[in-house]
Amino acid sequence: MATQQTVLLVGGTGRTGRRVLEQLLGRGVSVRAIVRSAEKLPAGVVEDPNLTVVEADLLSLSDEDLQRHLRGCDAVISCLGHVASFKGIFGPPRDLVTRATTRLCRGIQALQPAKPVKFILMGSVSVNHPGGLDTRRGLFEKAVVWMLRRVVPPAKDNQQAASFLHDSVGTADPFAQWVAVRPDSLLEGDVSEYTLHEGLVSSVFAPDSTAMANVAHFMCELAVDAEAWDAWKGKLPVIVNAGPRL
Repeated sequence: MATQQTVLLVGGTGRTGRRVLEQLLGRGVSVRAIVRSAEKLPAGVVEDPNLTVVEADLLSLSDEDLQRHLRGCDAVISCLGHVASFKGIFGPPRDLVTRATTRLCRGIQALQPAKPVKFILMGSVSVNHPGGLDTRRGLFEKAVVWMLRRVVPPAKDNQQAASFLHDSVGTADPFAQWVAVRPDSLLEGDVSEYTLHEGLVSSVFAPDSTAMANVAHFMCELAVDAEAWDAWKGKLPVIVNAGPRL
């Protein structure tokens, strides 16, 4: 009989993170959710026996406390992002995703688990593959994306987090494995058919769309399905809705 899996979730009160939380619990997964405010969790999930809520600021936790929450987890899912407001985009911490990614991965490595822990990061298609595999963008589009990273802190933050995973954790770490999921323009909607790609499939001038529910579904698949994980570990898959663009 398979043992129940345990996932540590950060960013579980955000638009996509809420969907990840609900879908994980719907699959019977044990979830530890680190949130700044439990009041922002989706209605009806707080009483779920498979949910443990840790009300704390992730970046303010001591190393010992963070490792305590990580201990025994099979996977970590990060849906952290910057709030879509002037303060959220330009205010501190501008490197929220990078700092959280670094702390969580270093925490996993410090524990030296017997089995590698999966780290699943939500990024965006503004992130270039650090290995240089995204050849679709032309010079002008590359210049636009470069400018976005210079002007808009979240774009730079997401790129640095992905680069940390690719360059610092790598693909041979015995304790931490990772996938950085790259959705395109995020939309509301239920889980539907979607496609996965190793590289970019559209430009910033003619974007595709990705339902937040589909991002959540894929991240949950990565957490619980060994076949999905083996197919994508160490990669930066792009996820878009199937069918014609909206």
